[in-house]
Amino acid sequence: MGVAALRYAGVSVGYQGTPVLTGVDLELGAGQRLALVGPNGAGKSTLIKSVLGLAPVLGGTAQVLGRDPAAARARTGYVSQTDTLDADFPVSVRQVVTMGRYQRLGWWRPVRGADRRAVTEALERVGLADRAGHRFGTLSGGQRQRVLLARAIVSQPALLLLDEPFNGVDAISQEAIVTVLRDLSAAGTALVLSTHDLTVARDLADLVCLINGRQWAVGTPDETLTAGSLRQTYGRSAIDLSDGRMVLVEP
Repeated sequence: MGVAALRYAGVSVGYQGTPVLTGVDLELGAGQRLALVGPNGAGKSTLIKSVLGLAPVLGGTAQVLGRDPAAARARTGYVSQTDTLDADFPVSVRQVVTMGRYQRLGWWRPVRGADRRAVTEALERVGLADRAGHRFGTLSGGQRQRVLLARAIVSQPALLLLDEPFNGVDAISQEAIVTVLRDLSAAGTALVLSTHDLTVARDLADLVCLINGRQWAVGTPDETLTAGSLRQTYGRSAIDLSDGRMVLVEP
């Protein structure tokens, strides 16, 4: 058995010594897809940042690709919930995706033919090769999210982290992103994504982790996305399981 993409045992994470999330026990293998599910402020983004070594692990044992999280960052791709790239900045789609190669290249080295081919391939995977020369800020929100996904995968990461990747994304872009994620996992890339969409979690994830200040459940979608577990995680929110669909109604 190979090295786990992610192994957390009794982990608590937070900032300035104050835990945001406690009791995290996770193990994710190559090619597996993990969905983090919980309400706003539950600690999903903090957990993802801890995998990148950007949020301190306050207790327990955390390993990413068999290493300390910060040491594994070069082999980890990341699509943040709110990207800091200014849509008005005059940069092309190709230039944005090329940024994803800099960690491998170093900022001081020129872009080589292999890097240009990798950028083109990444744009082809997200269906935007024909927009390579367009200014990033002129694209729709869904298209920009696909470009940011291309930037994250252009370095061929062993682990890909996505923080709410479908927020504000149109149906065409969501379908394109899901297709890419399925292809990546089939090729061995491990995926961790946070989502509020229970349908996405059920349809896309191999494992689901329910969190809200602590880990409430982890397992397959059938094991975790139950009325009882969701009520525990979301507190007093109502859950309608009519027609086999799960809907969370915040009080």
